[in-house]
Amino acid sequence: MSAPRLERTYYSATIADFLRHEPQTILGHLAQNNQHDLDPLTRNSWLTEIHILHRELPPLSDGWIGFEFSIPRMGKRADAVLLFRGIIFVLEFKVGAENFTAAAIDQVTDYALDLKNFHEGSYSRIIIPVLIATNAAAKPVQLSFFPNADDRVAEPVFSNGERLGEMLVAAARRFSSEPDLSPIHWLDSGYKPTPTIVEAAQALYNSHRVEEITRREAHNLSITTSRLSAIIDDAKANCRKIICFVTGVPGAGKTLAGLNLVTGRVQRHADEHAVFLSGNVPLVDVLREALARDQVRQSIGRIPITMDQARRKVRSFIQPIHNFRDTSLQSHTAPIEHVTIFDEAQRAWNLSKIKRFMMRKRAQDFEQSEPEFLIGVMDRHQDWCAIVCLVGGGQEIHDGEAGLVEWFDALRRNYPKWVVYASDQLTRPVYTWGHDLKAKLAGLEHKIESDLHLAVSVRSYRAENLAHFVDAVIDGNAPEAARIYTGIQNTYPVFLSRDLPQTRAWLRMKARGSERLGLVASSGASRLKPEGLNVHEKIYAPNWFLNDKVDVRSCFYLEDPATEFDIQGLELDWVGVCWDADLRYAGRGWSCHKFQGTKWQAVRNDMARKYLANAYRVLLTRARQGMAIYVPRGDASDPTRMPEFYDGIAHYLTLCGIAPLQ
Repeated sequence: MSAPRLERTYYSATIADFLRHEPQTILGHLAQNNQHDLDPLTRNSWLTEIHILHRELPPLSDGWIGFEFSIPRMGKRADAVLLFRGIIFVLEFKVGAENFTAAAIDQVTDYALDLKNFHEGSYSRIIIPVLIATNAAAKPVQLSFFPNADDRVAEPVFSNGERLGEMLVAAARRFSSEPDLSPIHWLDSGYKPTPTIVEAAQALYNSHRVEEITRREAHNLSITTSRLSAIIDDAKANCRKIICFVTGVPGAGKTLAGLNLVTGRVQRHADEHAVFLSGNVPLVDVLREALARDQVRQSIGRIPITMDQARRKVRSFIQPIHNFRDTSLQSHTAPIEHVTIFDEAQRAWNLSKIKRFMMRKRAQDFEQSEPEFLIGVMDRHQDWCAIVCLVGGGQEIHDGEAGLVEWFDALRRNYPKWVVYASDQLTRPVYTWGHDLKAKLAGLEHKIESDLHLAVSVRSYRAENLAHFVDAVIDGNAPEAARIYTGIQNTYPVFLSRDLPQTRAWLRMKARGSERLGLVASSGASRLKPEGLNVHEKIYAPNWFLNDKVDVRSCFYLEDPATEFDIQGLELDWVGVCWDADLRYAGRGWSCHKFQGTKWQAVRNDMARKYLANAYRVLLTRARQGMAIYVPRGDASDPTRMPEFYDGIAHYLTLCGIAPLQ
């Protein structure tokens, strides 16, 4: 169902009616629908915008205008949207600004791209973003579409407000053949946003509902969250201890479901102190920093808070699992948290790994696996508690991961009175790691539920079958990969490059607005170093993922590659996957290698081979809009970079349907 029109705008009318309405009347509508207290800065900005548009829009009297148009995916509102002669104009005002800043240009471009990509009524329409800096010098109007894109989104037009109406009419006259556009039908058309995990976390933390920021196809995100909340409510009411296992296809939004659940519990049940736990430290660092920065931005013009204050606030909301574990070791009392959501639960450490870690780092003997210890910590509660385990498949990239079998063994050994709620997909091979999980459930009170499975991939809004394509590539099934790729190539480009500068140029050419781009490589890609890519030089994930285009530490600079450990659970718009000789295609299949000392050595251990294949599976599924795969040409004078190592990879990728980058 489409969102009600009143939720889309704070004020909307035909331009003829807008011109008849008094500024104070329009301001009253804006203030009434504003969810925040109306501060003087916002009030004065709105009045300035109204006065400018009252002066400039008489030539567009047969058009329509909406103020504060909702951009749900970004959790923001465009200042104004105009519909005129079949064209969509997105207006962003910077009242008092003397320059057209890069940040403002990206902002209005992002709004236009958001409409184009996610709003059904805008898919086929010309969209022209207009940036209005009221104190800037006038600039000549140069109306052109973005090069190397065929979606009919124009490059931003700059104005100081003078002769704005004349410019809009001239633009409409240039495209006079555009079919009419009904404001009512346009407003009521579906909006199918696909936020990044960072955007989703920010929106949920600011009390948006998951239904507002996700596509309709992902409706089972809200169904799953509602079911989990009902299970937790029942446990709370009846003093029971429960554990839930939620599964999902790659990119289905398991992390988003967990964040949605924890934000809802925090907002409505503060006494539970619900917490989101993850062993993925880069993900935790990025989400924490993104939330803190957003909170500081949100406080501008209100009661300001410092970055330190914001960071302290979000620290209890999202925690690394290791911090939660270490805190619990220092006390034998029940934790303050009654509800814990554990992301990628299958990656919890087994006894052998945590025992080695605790002895090496803490000089402490430890005799429990991570699942057993975590259940034991929550079991300290005398009344009730809930653990929600978010379970992924095919993403194991590190040794020492226990898998789900250890969770069930721990329950059977020590906590048989806990109630288990499990997804009906839990016994599929991708989750079982070769164990009979159904047998492990025997003797435990358990309930199998279909609502605990997320069935629809929503990571890449351009190619829902991307994960299947990547699976076929990694499985060595080139004909199947080529077949799948024919169905996604028009919306999700994948190209093969043998030249790194060419790869960088393509990525920079494709990205518009604040779309993020970056290079990724496997942690074992040691011989990319001669290409200037050193995977052993660690990046700091928050800087790499969140900093802007002028920061050399950011992904935009295309200098420092992120590895599978840095980027798992996160994503970029455009990705350059840099492929080294650690995973080679020779003859009839993949061969796995590890660089040790001065040469490559074959990897024969089955689990190590699986981890390497999954590393590339992760890297190949990090782009939302498209990717270039860079395979070096090698160097015949260097025995560690022989051309035949790389030529086989490149040839195989072409068999998968991937065309060379021209």
